[in-house]
Amino acid sequence: MTDFAFPGLNLAVTTPFDPDGRVAFDRLEEHLERYIAAGIPGFVLSSGTGLHAYLSREESDELVARGARIIDGRAKVIVQTSALLVEDVVARTRHAADCGADGVMLLPPFFEGPTSDDDVVAFYETASQGGLPIIGYNVPHVVGVAITPDLFRRLAEIPNFVTVKDSSGDLVQQTDLIRTGLPVMNGADPLVPYALYAGAAGLIWGGANFAPKACVAVVKAAEAGDWSKVREFWRALEPAMNLIWQGDYGQSVYAAAEMTGYGAGQPRRPFSPLPADKREVLRAALGGLIESEAQS
Repeated sequence: MTDFAFPGLNLAVTTPFDPDGRVAFDRLEEHLERYIAAGIPGFVLSSGTGLHAYLSREESDELVARGARIIDGRAKVIVQTSALLVEDVVARTRHAADCGADGVMLLPPFFEGPTSDDDVVAFYETASQGGLPIIGYNVPHVVGVAITPDLFRRLAEIPNFVTVKDSSGDLVQQTDLIRTGLPVMNGADPLVPYALYAGAAGLIWGGANFAPKACVAVVKAAEAGDWSKVREFWRALEPAMNLIWQGDYGQSVYAAAEMTGYGAGQPRRPFSPLPADKREVLRAALGGLIESEAQS
């Protein structure tokens, strides 16, 4: 859809941490500026890759306020406002709106939450009171709730509900959502070129933290319809994108970003740094990206 608000690459950006596990707010500007310089057109602040679930409400709010101020209209700003209580979702969303965010991304009720379609619709209806465009989040293997095509159609009737980010990792399920004719965003790193070819309206991409230039190139080639170029660029990205999806996702993204010059420190507890043996496997999967991303 030409009027879709979040086309192309939206980076689920890492949150910088200091050696003691505190959010490194003093490094945030440099961190975001590197990605803006690499051509990233949209950001998700307090993202899952940025350990949203392990940030306090105060930390997340400050991260959003500072991040939106730094970006200052140069890229789209999406904020994850997921919370267990829908009242907290509304409050977080209103804060994001006050900071100038363009939209929010939020999970359906999670942690042994309700699974009926009616309850999921009621949740998002209340969340829409926050006043910003909503990106629903389909990650059924984590949440226990699947956004099916029928549920997607119902959600699309809610004011402010604009799209679903599909992180199921199942291309069949994603193309079922795409065939509704409603805009769908891909959130599964290994599916990027296939999802774009299938008609995904946009991407929310965590792996792009460690290879923003190559990821921007893939999306631009897809937008131009040059699928041979897409395949050429994807060939360099595919080993690492497949590897991080197989486990240790957050630790792997942080470790890979450090290797390619986009480090954000180590992920905070309860995560530990990626072990040395897995770092070596990751380094091999990155291959030439380590050098190419470092080049200006």
